[in-house]
Amino acid sequence: MKTYIYISLLLVAFTTSVQAQELVPISKLDVLQKVSENNTTIKISEKEFNAAKADFNQTNAVFLPNITASHTGFATTNPLMAFGSKLNQEILTATDFNPTLLNNPSQIENYATKFEIQQPLINVDGVYQRKAAKSKMEAMSLQTERTQEYLAFEVEKAYMQLQLAYKGVAVLEKALVAANSNKKLADNRFKQGYLQRADVLNVEVRVSDVQNQLQMAKSNVQNASNYLSFLMNDDQYVIYTPTDSLTIAVTTLDVGNISENRSDIKAMHLATNAYEAMNKADKMAFLPRLNAFGSYELYDDQVFQGDANGYLFGAQLSWDVFQGSKRFGKAQKSKAEFEKSKLEYNQYVSQSQLELNKAKRALLDAENKLSLTTLALSQSEESLRIRTNRFKEGLEKTSDLLMAETQYSQKQLEYFQTIFEYNYAQAYVQFLTKE
Repeated sequence: MKTYIYISLLLVAFTTSVQAQELVPISKLDVLQKVSENNTTIKISEKEFNAAKADFNQTNAVFLPNITASHTGFATTNPLMAFGSKLNQEILTATDFNPTLLNNPSQIENYATKFEIQQPLINVDGVYQRKAAKSKMEAMSLQTERTQEYLAFEVEKAYMQLQLAYKGVAVLEKALVAANSNKKLADNRFKQGYLQRADVLNVEVRVSDVQNQLQMAKSNVQNASNYLSFLMNDDQYVIYTPTDSLTIAVTTLDVGNISENRSDIKAMHLATNAYEAMNKADKMAFLPRLNAFGSYELYDDQVFQGDANGYLFGAQLSWDVFQGSKRFGKAQKSKAEFEKSKLEYNQYVSQSQLELNKAKRALLDAENKLSLTTLALSQSEESLRIRTNRFKEGLEKTSDLLMAETQYSQKQLEYFQTIFEYNYAQAYVQFLTKE
């Protein structure tokens, strides 16, 4: 009896705590919208795409010029530097050719403003590096898309868990009302001498069990609500109530094999293309490069002045003939990574098909289980009705009534759990076959 009182007080305290928290009605569409806008995983995925896009933008250097500007000043008595500085400043006179002045010049100041441009013309390995960066960027875009699809599927699952949790609470609240009613009836019949004390204690144990299960069901409501808050990146952690109830989802599925147009599989294929392009880039590094260059220069003996000027332009064909074995090893490594990526792609497609086959079987099992559970629920309900009526007339044992009552509650919970499994199996198959 003390245990019964303690559990009752604990349940009242828990219920009061839950009621003190804010109850917020929410629909699945609201959750999907908030997850799309605020979910941290999606934001991380978008940042990864932005990083890949920035890497691709860096490869514009393969086609665009490199332009620099500089201003340099110095003072010197070095004969060669002094003569060259006067020549650049266009202030050289006949007296400057005096051997004494040439060998022992006075200090001269020189200030040079220089604009340089370097324009790549032929850079084959750079072109393939750009292709690799583009494939990586497109793969990251598809991965972001797949992340959004996964989060939508996760919202579907989490929202159904919240619906299931409320169904559990509703079933156990009704079971608690029935158990208390039976307890009251048992107490009256005990006072009248029709029941033994052991029968009354069995009824009290049943009430305590239902109260304990109801407490756990309400904890499941909080857990499901908190997970939705996590998905929506909401740190308020309120208690959500679904605006619609858990029902059997009717969806037409055209299930075949895994499509290679699925975003994550396309991303894997693009990653393989990126490794292939990097391997070609490493091979093309053995070829020469052709670059154009030019400069425009201003000289003066005063800072930030430019009375004298000149320009220079030309082209350079360069060829790194041998760099030890560095380039050979790099090409071998990129080839191995390319071959590895092809194997990983085939493995991923095969594993995805395996997962789809498993999901289709799970859907069939859930469908069969749903039919059987529906029948079992109907049978247990009728059995409880008959035994309850017989117990009121004194024709049924207390233990048999409690067993029927327990079985009916279990079948109700099992029924809603099966609906969840069936809907989840459908959603998972849709997720796996989404293109």
